[in-house]
Amino acid sequence: MKQIIIFFAIAALFAACGGNNTSDDGPKTPPKSMIADPVEDDGKGVGEIKEVKLNNPLVASMVEKGKSIYEMKCAACHKLTDQRVVGPGWAGLTEKRKPEWIMNMITNVEVMLAEDPTAQALLEECLVRMPNQNMSIGDARDVLEFMYSIDGKEVGE
Repeated sequence: MKQIIIFFAIAALFAACGGNNTSDDGPKTPPKSMIADPVEDDGKGVGEIKEVKLNNPLVASMVEKGKSIYEMKCAACHKLTDQRVVGPGWAGLTEKRKPEWIMNMITNVEVMLAEDPTAQALLEECLVRMPNQNMSIGDARDVLEFMYSIDGKEVGE
C-alpha cells in the first residue's frame, strides 16, 4: 500500500513538472508593446538640430569663417567638387540633403552613423567613418553657409 502511494506521488510530481507537449515551430514574435515603432525618416538626421533658418542672401562673414573651418578640418577628406576622396565631395550637397541633416552630421557624427540610414549608406560607400571634429553648432552653421556658397547661392555684402 505504501508503495502504491509513493508511486502515485511520483506520478503526480512528473505530471505537474512534465514538459509542454506543444511543438515549437520557430521563434516567437514578441508582444507588440515590446517592439519599437519604426521612426519615419524626415531627412533631418538625428541630433539636436531640428530647424535651420537659411540666410538669403548668404552672410559673407559666415561664408568666410566656414571656408576657414573647411580648410582646417574638412579639406583633407572632402573636395569642393563632386569627386569623392575619403568622404564625398561637397558640390551639390545642399541640393541633396536638408540643412538640418548636414548640421547634425557635422555636430553629431557618431549617433548619425549609428542611427541615420542615409549616413549609414554613405559609410558603406566610403568605408571610412567621419571623425568627430568637435564642431560647435555655430561653427557647423558657418560651414553650412559656406556649402551653400559653393553651390552657387548668392552671398551678400
